[in-house]
Amino acid sequence: MTSYEPSLIKKATLILVCKKPALHQGKQRLAADMGTEQALTVAQHLLACALEDLSEWPGQKVIAPSHESDYDWASQLLKGDDNLVVPQGSGNLGERLNHIDNELRLQGKENLIYIGSDCPTLSLKDLSDTAQKLKTYDTVFSKASDGGVTIMANRTHWPDLSKLPWSTGSLGVSLTSLCRQSRLSVGYAPSGQDVDHLKDLLGVLPELNRDNRPARRALSKHIQSIFKQGKTSHA
Repeated sequence: MTSYEPSLIKKATLILVCKKPALHQGKQRLAADMGTEQALTVAQHLLACALEDLSEWPGQKVIAPSHESDYDWASQLLKGDDNLVVPQGSGNLGERLNHIDNELRLQGKENLIYIGSDCPTLSLKDLSDTAQKLKTYDTVFSKASDGGVTIMANRTHWPDLSKLPWSTGSLGVSLTSLCRQSRLSVGYAPSGQDVDHLKDLLGVLPELNRDNRPARRALSKHIQSIFKQGKTSHA
């Protein structure tokens, strides 16, 4: 059993990197499998799950929306005066992560944990394990089943992430290699599964069915309704 140091967890900042759910914005691979309207509904459920993760986190919380124009929307997603909103800036995902990282470090934040809105199987334990491992490692990742990552964490500046093969099956290996080339130590949190395609919804369903948190229960119910009604055609 892991013995957590509460001070390490509380001083870690949890950052949700997300897009405002909208038709034709985000989850395009899922939309290709099941249609844009269904993909939007799933994206809304996934965001609710990610917000559930943030609400449980005992330390600082940050929402990083994709556009500056979504600042007000993001600021309303969580209650609490100490929550921060840091828009992602421009460029590819690597450039945007570098931007968020720099902005937060200018504000004195040190141990940073990044999640997206596409991994509903995350738990407080996974995030706490990650924060704990930042005591030992410069960077910590949770491997995704598709070769990507579901958690990225660091206690020092990221190297230049702009040239990494984002949204490909080689991301995880490339990210680890880049960090080690930059003389950063690498540790791993428990692996996870993200949702990019229709088949991924079935993949996360067993774990969702064991999770009693309200947003997870709602997503589980919605996934079951999708497959029960056969609403998986292109739109």
